[in-house]
Amino acid sequence: MITDLRVLVGLGLTLLLVMLRIEASRFGAAEYDEPIGGRRPSLLRRLGWYIVGVGGVLALLFVNPYSESSLHLQVGEPSGILIALLLGGLGVGQAIAIAWYHYRRLRFPDVAAYPGALVNEILTAFIDEAVFRGAVLGYFLWAGAPANLAIVGQAVVYVLATRLGAPGRDRYMLLVAAAIGLLGGWATLATSGIGASFVGHAVTRVAVFVTTGHAGQPPARGAEIEDVERRRRTPEGWSVVDRSGVRDR
Repeated sequence: MITDLRVLVGLGLTLLLVMLRIEASRFGAAEYDEPIGGRRPSLLRRLGWYIVGVGGVLALLFVNPYSESSLHLQVGEPSGILIALLLGGLGVGQAIAIAWYHYRRLRFPDVAAYPGALVNEILTAFIDEAVFRGAVLGYFLWAGAPANLAIVGQAVVYVLATRLGAPGRDRYMLLVAAAIGLLGGWATLATSGIGASFVGHAVTRVAVFVTTGHAGQPPARGAEIEDVERRRRTPEGWSVVDRSGVRDR
């Protein structure tokens, strides 16, 4: 009886963590760790999201007596190393594709942006994998869903929770999120743990940041600050004449 109650408490905690992921945009975390009006989101808000997310995963480990096996909250089998390398390679490849699609080049971010961005990408990948490829996938299986249906189900929940399908959001990143969900779910069941899927997810997120300078929401082509400034700049060979007739050289 007590064991069943702990499983149900774990389910409730999982649903709360899914809701936390839905609210990532309010905290300026995950894909929404982007400057707004030239200013970055509040550091305290972002820290709050990370702390609640990681704390919720740790609480799952304590509450659900089968969290390591049934919820896959463990590293997994040694064979996961090869799968992690494969997923990481695919992640780097698609990050380069995103940069080429948007900019026709690799758009490396400022050095000062790396520490905070790397923390965001790695912690987001950990929370996502533990919650969706771990707990949500595990509870789908606990409810009796076939393995393939459970993989698709948790991927759909994950994509909806990221809110990348909302108007104005990048459709390429929506497809990337779907691929992360499906491949991560397969890797989790194949290795009996979230280790491989976490490594692949983290490498993908870091690669997207390094190649585009964004956490996961690159703006439309030509909308970057440097692109706007380039269009405003006086073309080479032209001179500006003010109303007095004096040229600005």
